[in-house]
Amino acid sequence: MRSIPLTFCAAAAAALIAVPAPAALASPAAPAGDGDRRTGTVSITPSTIAPGGQVELWVDVCGKGRRAKGNSDAFTSVAHFRPADDKGLFAEARIRSDAEPRSYDVWVTCEDSNGKATGTLTVIHHNRPSPAAPVKAGGGGTATLAERSAEAQGPGTRHAVIGLVLAAVAAVAVAAVAVALRTSRRRRGPAGS
Repeated sequence: MRSIPLTFCAAAAAALIAVPAPAALASPAAPAGDGDRRTGTVSITPSTIAPGGQVELWVDVCGKGRRAKGNSDAFTSVAHFRPADDKGLFAEARIRSDAEPRSYDVWVTCEDSNGKATGTLTVIHHNRPSPAAPVKAGGGGTATLAERSAEAQGPGTRHAVIGLVLAAVAAVAVAAVAVALRTSRRRRGPAGS
């Protein structure tokens, strides 16, 4: 009888472990204060890109504002943000084809409020490998470019959330095994009787 409440307690503890993760991984934004001034970070995907590429920009510091403009020395033109579901404001920006390989600042200004956000992106130049014997079957020289790009980005928010969910599932499984062992010991009774 007591194993059921113990199982529910273990499941509740696992849920509490998994729930705060999205709040901790969210981009920081200062609370609204005097004059509704908010500052935060621009989320840039991908954060490392070659000249001529396109990046996605996300901000959530504009409060109820529906418009913002983003700029960078790396962009071909000003990025105009638009509402995007519950995630804040979204824009796309093209990287100049003549952008030098280095880090560039990105800044966003909300048009309907005093919100501002900043971020950084890195422009890199890919040295296209020329095929050399032996060539990797099926990929040629392009296979090494894809491998380097995936390695440069590393694990992201999605991987962190998946890890936390797997940890919660493991905690529930351990609690269930403990309950099963305890129940089987009680059924057997004391040794020697």
